Amino acid sequence: MRAIITDLDRTLLRTDKTISEYTLAIMRKCHDRGIAIMSATARPERSILQYHKQIGFDAITTMNGARIILPNAVLENGISHLSGKYILSKLVIMPDTLISVETSDGIYSNVEIPEWNSTCYNGFPNLPTQGTLYKILVSGKSDTLYRQVESILTDDTYYTVANGDLVQIMSKNATKWNGICAMLEALNISKTETVYFGDDNDDIETIQMCGAGVAVANAIETVISEADYVAGSNDEDGVARFIEGKVLSN
Repeated sequence: MRAIITDLDRTLLRTDKTISEYTLAIMRKCHDRGIAIMSATARPERSILQYHKQIGFDAITTMNGARIILPNAVLENGISHLSGKYILSKLVIMPDTLISVETSDGIYSNVEIPEWNSTCYNGFPNLPTQGTLYKILVSGKSDTLYRQVESILTDDTYYTVANGDLVQIMSKNATKWNGICAMLEALNISKTETVYFGDDNDDIETIQMCGAGVAVANAIETVISEADYVAGSNDEDGVARFIEGKVLSN
């Protein structure tokens, strides 16, 4: 294997959002062996800088492929403002719905979300900025939220569900797999030379497509069922232990 690509939350990161010293040591060994280390995450760039500083990723797919950071370029796959405004016009009339938009100028929400450090914005469906619209994030109490969201999507958008209840609406071009293809092409590495680690719905396609797809033990059942291997959980340093036993030992 010439490349290791990993999701962050509930995969490489422990539940307390830290990376163990053991995992960092294994990542350094990968670098020393000339193995590229990349990340593919739903997080925006600003929230992974501390992990990038610790590990030194060779490339990063952020926001599920809406922004891809390559060694010598940055690619963006945003939602068109026309589609975004239409979708938001339908979301704002749904009762008890928390709405956020992730943009190139930061994240804006219709209520305060301190853990996201978002800016409170009451102007939806108008967009809060003319910058790139990466994602529309939706959550609520309605049992029919997923069906409601599916019914208002435009032809150029799709949605996934993360953490069991957070709906992420994105451009159809913004997928982890598209981001990973761009990263591999930039580094001249084939998918068959790549091992991927993940835990959630947006990892399934990549687990299916890479040379080795690995689910951590705490992954959702559909991810585990599609994986070639199952590693230990995120709190057991499952990613690093798999790398030490299956990649670095060869």
